[in-house]
Amino acid sequence: MAICWDALADIVTRHPSFVLTSHIRPDCDALGSELALAEGLESLGKKVLIVNGQATPPNLAFLDRDRRIRAIGADVQPSELAEYEVLIVLDTSAWAQLGPMAEVVRNWHGRKLVIDHHASSDDLGAERFHDTSSEATGRLILEASQTLGIKLTPSIASSLYAALATDTGWFRFSSVSGTTYRHAATLVEAGAVPAGIYNELYEQDNMGRVRLRGVILSRIASERDGQLAYTFVHKEDFAKVGALPSDTEDVINTVLTIAGTRFAVIFVEQTGGDFFKISFRSRCELDCSRIAERFGGGGHRAAAGASVSGTFEEVKNRVLGVVRDAMDLLQ
Repeated sequence: MAICWDALADIVTRHPSFVLTSHIRPDCDALGSELALAEGLESLGKKVLIVNGQATPPNLAFLDRDRRIRAIGADVQPSELAEYEVLIVLDTSAWAQLGPMAEVVRNWHGRKLVIDHHASSDDLGAERFHDTSSEATGRLILEASQTLGIKLTPSIASSLYAALATDTGWFRFSSVSGTTYRHAATLVEAGAVPAGIYNELYEQDNMGRVRLRGVILSRIASERDGQLAYTFVHKEDFAKVGALPSDTEDVINTVLTIAGTRFAVIFVEQTGGDFFKISFRSRCELDCSRIAERFGGGGHRAAAGASVSGTFEEVKNRVLGVVRDAMDLLQ
């Protein structure tokens, strides 16, 4: 469903100051969208602050070379946001994914907006600029920027290219269309350098990240004649190999590359409590977002996630039980 960006333009015209936020464990789509929109709004004379529930992962810090993205409770306190008029939530519509920023969103005194492309959504009490047919929130920010008359600088273009490329699996996913490539071309012509972005994302691994990947891949198990594959990470694994929790990003996609695999799951034990982050990937009719919603999460048909409390065996049995039942219904 096409978004009426003129309504956003009217809001931008009426208000002088904005806070931008996104989901915890922020990815390139979240960070790139925030940074591009922030720079664009500032070019229009607006005051902008980016505040997330968690710090930017080290492997994605190259996106924010000026270190302007803050973490709530660490770099900025909720009381410091009182002077801003509009809060924009990007790349999520789920309370659970906001983490420590959820309380800020609930108690926000001014106008609230959501710009998102995910199918799963909660009522955040905000005006919605929502298009589930969009392959990335970065695309929505590009479209919004065009309506707002924002000039695409090389830094804006680079942020949005990283968002678009990563949320399409570097243009591999079924969400990609001719329009996707036309948008990518626009960003390259504006100064984005695909080879440089790819290098920063995928060719700067440290030893800990590589070793962690080896641990994860060595634990892959499969069932249903190889159609279902899963693996896991325990929190002590990070210290053993010298890795960070953010180093688990994208490993699940490798699990799905195994021939015959139709659905993949990874269980990542979190260091801050007794719960697991679960990521789902599908290349069959099984909708990842529907599975994730059973556990309070959400996402897309082909990729989604959730957080589940309990011991590893409890969580694994609960989650895989739901996946197995859903796969059985496809038979």
